[in-house]
Amino acid sequence: MSALQRLWPQVQDTCTSLGLMLSIVLFMGLGRVIARQQLHRPLVHAFVLEFLATFQLCCCTHELQLLSAQDSTHPTWTLTLIYFFSLVHGLTLVGTSSNPCGVMMQMMLGGMSPEMGAVRLSSQLVSALCSRYCISALWNLGLTKYHFSERSLACKNPIHADLPKAIITEAICSFIFHSALLHFQEVRTKLRIHLLAALITFLAYAGGSLTGAVFNPALALSLHFVCFDEAFSQFFIVYWLAPSLGILLMILMFSFFLPWLHNNNTINKKE
Repeated sequence: MSALQRLWPQVQDTCTSLGLMLSIVLFMGLGRVIARQQLHRPLVHAFVLEFLATFQLCCCTHELQLLSAQDSTHPTWTLTLIYFFSLVHGLTLVGTSSNPCGVMMQMMLGGMSPEMGAVRLSSQLVSALCSRYCISALWNLGLTKYHFSERSLACKNPIHADLPKAIITEAICSFIFHSALLHFQEVRTKLRIHLLAALITFLAYAGGSLTGAVFNPALALSLHFVCFDEAFSQFFIVYWLAPSLGILLMILMFSFFLPWLHNNNTINKKE
């Protein structure tokens, strides 16, 4: 009985954190419903929806990162939470990317106008910064013993590898995820969401110990804003340029190199 009593405060804190994340999801969902009903100008509509989606993703990831730090000896629990909330985001954030790399991919493939892309990108960056200050205010309420405002203000360097390895990790994660995102479009929605959630969980497991496996510039800005201020060039290269490089390589491979290789093989067979 004493063991259960010792564990009970930790269980309460975990449930409070999970409740906070689900509350954020519900409030952002309510905001999306209102935005769809009240906003009819395409650019304003896109800005607000992208803002709410990025805000949800960043706030939940802040809290998820806090939970994983408190129970680092049980990575299975952390990976389970990553998978679960990846499913939640996949179900609730349909029609938004919450990731500048996703917007870049759509623009490069001709699926989005430059004007719309600029609106979505600006919305994501503004939302990333707002989510940081909002989660700091929530932590300042002291809902659990792990919640305190100063936690979000310190830079805890998430890069545990040399610069080339960190760049390669983020670029590969971005390449793999967005390749799957592009080629899973024909898969049934319910199955696609599970596949992408499983992929995100795998990438977090594979690259998390090196860079955190963020592969999202807006999310990285929200999570590591102070680190960007203290070591801008390193974090800009790893968390902004590297995922963008992964997108560029993915588009070059699937839109140019592989079709060129296929055409050459076809010509050679005919000869």
